[in-house]
Amino acid sequence: MIVLLVLIPLSFVIAVAFLGSFVWAVRTGQFEDTETPALRMLPHDGVGPSPETSPIHTLPVIQKL
Repeated sequence: MIVLLVLIPLSFVIAVAFLGSFVWAVRTGQFEDTETPALRMLPHDGVGPSPETSPIHTLPVIQKL
């Protein structure tokens, strides 16, 4: 029973910490733009291998007999 006297307040402190971090994230604008980061990686800007010269496209094609 003594362990409950430790675990219940500890869980309350952890819940308040998570709630506080969520409120902080909302107030600082962490959830403002959820579309742009996913779209930022799509256009090919010339850095790195081009899709035509990537290793997957240069492999020989194995044909079934």
